Amino acid sequence: MTLLTLLLRPLSLGLWGLVLLYSGLSGRLDLLVRSVFHPLIMGSGLALILLAALEGGRCLRPGTTARQPPPPGRERAALLLSALLALSMLILPPVPSFADLAANRPSGQLEEQELSFVLPPAQRSLSDWARLLRSQPDPALYAGDPVRISGFVLPVPGQPPELARLLVRCCLADATPVGLPVRWPAGQPLPKADQWLALEGVMAIDSAAQPPRSQVIPRRITPIARPRRPFEG
Repeated sequence: MTLLTLLLRPLSLGLWGLVLLYSGLSGRLDLLVRSVFHPLIMGSGLALILLAALEGGRCLRPGTTARQPPPPGRERAALLLSALLALSMLILPPVPSFADLAANRPSGQLEEQELSFVLPPAQRSLSDWARLLRSQPDPALYAGDPVRISGFVLPVPGQPPELARLLVRCCLADATPVGLPVRWPAGQPLPKADQWLALEGVMAIDSAAQPPRSQVIPRRITPIARPRRPFEG
């Protein structure tokens, strides 16, 4: 059994540990998991690296190659594939598309929370507005209220794109998209999917919709960088 074959298992463990640790240190976890889980993930990465070091040290002891039975061919192939996959994630880390994810997730499943009428309208986040409009959908209640929100552009089939956010409890796997209709300026190209924007404007009544609904009329549209922590809870 060659030394390289013997080191496949600790190599795979170590590379996956590096993936978890690097994801936390580089801020990539902010795009995937809520911050409360970051210490657990980074701790798991450190544990994998420690296990890999211990396993690698054991494999390098004199005589280990002769005594250790070779792993089955399928196990060797699985370990090699696992190591290559981890290496590819370090070299070319995935970049999630929130718009694509939102298009394939059920929307509107908002938890019952205390409503945000107590907040001044301009201090309500996009998810605050979404909860209010779901619980009290009468658009006349909010017509003329100032709006200051940010989010990513979410295409809606057959309609203008909305400005949206993802609500998560843990990670992208349980993400729920929430969006607000926007009356984009006439004569200008519609914003592209996944583009992050900050809108300042007012809430108005979209009388063309049946039934009438609330929509945001932006007075100022500012392209922004994707926030480091793009989720709302």
